[in-house]
Amino acid sequence: MVHDSILGSPLKLNGLTLKNRITMTPLYLGYANPDGTVSPLLLDYYHEMAASGAAMVVVENSAVHANGLGSPFTLRSDHDRYLRGLRKLAETIKSEGALAFLQINHAGRYRFMPSLIAPSPIKTGDHIPQEMTLDHIKEIVTSFAAAAKRTKEAGFDGVEIHGGTSYLIVQFLSPRTNHRSDQYGGILENRARFGLEVLESVKIAVGDAFPVGYRFNADEWLPDGLHVKETGYVAKELEKRDVAYLSVMAGSYEAINLPEYIEQEKKEAYMAVFAGDIKKVLKNTPVIAAGRINSQEKAESLLSDGTADLIGIARVLLADPLWPKKALGEIKMPIVHCQPSCSLCLKKVMKGEPVLCSQWPKDRRRSFERSTQNTSFKIRRILHYLRQKYIIKDW
Repeated sequence: MVHDSILGSPLKLNGLTLKNRITMTPLYLGYANPDGTVSPLLLDYYHEMAASGAAMVVVENSAVHANGLGSPFTLRSDHDRYLRGLRKLAETIKSEGALAFLQINHAGRYRFMPSLIAPSPIKTGDHIPQEMTLDHIKEIVTSFAAAAKRTKEAGFDGVEIHGGTSYLIVQFLSPRTNHRSDQYGGILENRARFGLEVLESVKIAVGDAFPVGYRFNADEWLPDGLHVKETGYVAKELEKRDVAYLSVMAGSYEAINLPEYIEQEKKEAYMAVFAGDIKKVLKNTPVIAAGRINSQEKAESLLSDGTADLIGIARVLLADPLWPKKALGEIKMPIVHCQPSCSLCLKKVMKGEPVLCSQWPKDRRRSFERSTQNTSFKIRRILHYLRQKYIIKDW
């Protein structure tokens, strides 16, 4: 263990104790079974992540409603039939001494089916979403609460609401995608209403003793998008409602192809400044900083200078599943770094293929590719994609 390391120091979180300051932030993998259940591939991956030495593992987004899947191979938590697999997943993570959280989400206008729903009918790709009615909004808020309750029943230590990236909660919050004239649109207080109602409903469903964290988009990284001046207000409102932590990120699907974003994304800790900005407006809520935090030195400095209370790693941990133990001095080996020039994981996601990392040893990559590129595996995924895209009914 690194002597006098703040990275290795524990942290109290809503009655839980994190053994160190390292968390795994959610990373979509495309490893779920074709029906949204937990697969052996997913269990193996999260077992490795839990054994990494990270104090808390937050499982990638699971859909709270059948019309809210961001991809055809997203985990689901919208029905009791998913409980069995989720229980096994929670058990797998906790068996290695890590706290297990599950992120719950609705993709909104970024659902993968052509029939989209959103706060307003803003064109997305070739499709125009259906504007959500007040009944639709109530239904989705209720769905978040029900999914959170299942998360608790499945044995997870906590749940994380996905209020990041460009998904439904951000679609309500951003004036770019919310053109409503009712109580959910217009002024900032109205645009923030949906996300706050989701948090309130979730907390009622799981009880005060069960931690509810929040993936928080501090800045859309667009000239006409959300910025800290607005999101700072939302952060304070979430704190008033006793959110367990804010896992701060920045960016949006519209921003990722902009030259400025591409250049910044290559830098270490490129999103950490936003975590620092949000932490300044809070009184007591722990903040997680993320965004390619590759080195132990950078992680330590972000904690020491008060930018954040916890460090979140995702692609960094995919590249080196021993990163926490190496950073904490438990293993005397050099860290294998996530390469800024590489986008293999993103390319796999965009193709609808299971994620792998260019930094994995060749034998591991070959074995993974053999297991996920056989004909049976591909056929099952294609058939499920077609079924989801053309058969699932809306509302």
